[in-house]
Amino acid sequence: MKLDDLRQKIDGLDEQIVDLLNQRYRVVQEVGRRKQQQSSRIYVPEREAEVFQRLCALNQGPMPNKTLRAIFREVMSGALALEHPLVVAFLGPPTTFTHQAAMAKFGSSVNYIPQKTITEVFESVARAEATYGVVPVENSTEGAVTHTLDKLADSDTQICAEINMAIHHNLLGHCAPKEMTVIYSHPQVFGQCRRWLHENVPGIPLVEVASTTEAAKRCAQEPGSGALASHLAAAEYELPILFSNIEDVVGNTTRFLVLGNQDSGPTGNDKTSLLFVVRDRVGALHESLKPFHEHKISLSMIESRPSRRRNWEYYFFVDILGHISDKTIKRAVDELADTCQFVKVLGSYPRAPEPL
Repeated sequence: MKLDDLRQKIDGLDEQIVDLLNQRYRVVQEVGRRKQQQSSRIYVPEREAEVFQRLCALNQGPMPNKTLRAIFREVMSGALALEHPLVVAFLGPPTTFTHQAAMAKFGSSVNYIPQKTITEVFESVARAEATYGVVPVENSTEGAVTHTLDKLADSDTQICAEINMAIHHNLLGHCAPKEMTVIYSHPQVFGQCRRWLHENVPGIPLVEVASTTEAAKRCAQEPGSGALASHLAAAEYELPILFSNIEDVVGNTTRFLVLGNQDSGPTGNDKTSLLFVVRDRVGALHESLKPFHEHKISLSMIESRPSRRRNWEYYFFVDILGHISDKTIKRAVDELADTCQFVKVLGSYPRAPEPL
């Protein structure tokens, strides 16, 4: 076939795709009406996970699953906006990694509101100013985000989904690194790039700011400064990228939580987050973990935080593989409660795929 013939064939396929998408959205509108009549959840994480899993299983290529997921992320984002206007709060300002994670989860068709602190994200969801909130909870290099853990202990909002996002840092600036008098970034970013900074820009003062967006903004305004930030921040503030992907650890990943006021149903590939306080006696932590061992339940995370209520009393946060509705999981959590002062289920939700 000639090139023009191939292009005409593509045009014909595009027409079919547009028609099919509009057919899909008409069905979505009816789904939205039914949900409102029944006061059902608009965003259903377990249904989303099921759709992505089924689509990837159907895909025979040559389109990569990463591309397929990105396309249907936007298709589903538009569907959510048609069903009901969604508002998603995130730890801002815009172009932060949390903003990027939120967009990776909900697409570009919903409304986003940046919040200055993690506390404000929690509060916006609790007050129903936002339908959902997105906050970071742990990084594969630097560990847990303690502020998020502390708020999970105090808040009644639930974890209804998670996001794993590959994190890449870049040195931005209008001058060569050797000419810089200061480099701005978030403290966790400096921690994730510590070796690169030591080897490539030794002696340049590193100044901590509230976000990578703030770092890029200062760099754009101050001659002779640099910033560690994302490609999105570089584009937003028209800053040249001097060095890309300077994080010390290949596969640097941050896990984000989606907060809401709803439960997520089981998918068969789920995670449950728990908080508990052990009794004040010898071997209490060992005893509290026995139910998970005896029922062959895997733990994917365990962290401790001071309770701030009594000296030397700690909250323990654990993520276990499985859904709270599973009989084995429920039995283990009940046994955990028998040995602890306090147990709180923070949420059961679909496990996020690893970043592609």
